[in-house]
This record gives sequence, C-alpha cells and structure tokens, in this order.
Amino acid sequence: MTNIFQTAPSSSSCSSPRCISYDAFLSFHGKDTRKNFTAHLYTSLKQGGIFAFRDDEELERGEYISEKLLKAIEESKFAIVVLSRNYASSRWCLIELAKIVECMERRG
Repeated sequence: MTNIFQTAPSSSSCSSPRCISYDAFLSFHGKDTRKNFTAHLYTSLKQGGIFAFRDDEELERGEYISEKLLKAIEESKFAIVVLSRNYASSRWCLIELAKIVECMERRG
C-alpha cells in the first residue's frame, strides 16, 4: 500500500523551484520491502522517467537519521510512503514520516 503526499519547495530551505532535486522520496521499511515491492516500484518509477530518492543499504539500522535523508525529503516534490508490517515500529521510518508531514503542513 502506498500513500502519496504532494510537497513543494520549502521557503525556509529553498528560495526557488531549483531546490527540487527529486520527483519523489521513497519512505519504506527496508527489511519488509526493500528487495521486493520497493525495488519494483523504484524500477518502475525510473523507467517512467521519475527521479526518485531511495536510501541505500549503507544506512545502518539504529543509526540516527542522516541529514542527507531529511534534506532529500525537503527537496522532493512528492513522497511515497510504503506502509508495511514493521513500518510503524521503525524509529527511522517514523522520523521520515514526521518530516514528510512537517513539509506538507509548512508548504500547504
């Protein structure tokens, strides 16, 4: 299941539309969906000409969420949240989701 949240450039971190670096940010629980649904989704988006941000496997579980991820959320036009069994139990996923909601609220 996916939910799409439309976002626009943030006035606090971007002063022009040039700050949009990605068409979409993929938020997902890696163990649940990285090698199946999310991999297929990412490939389909790419084939459709949609430039999506997907974290790589270098991001270790339990680490603090990196500024790179938060910046990617801010610089994405859309966010696609892939809800899965363990999504809500992941601290990292919840931080991403909170940032996505914050961007939505700030940008209207």
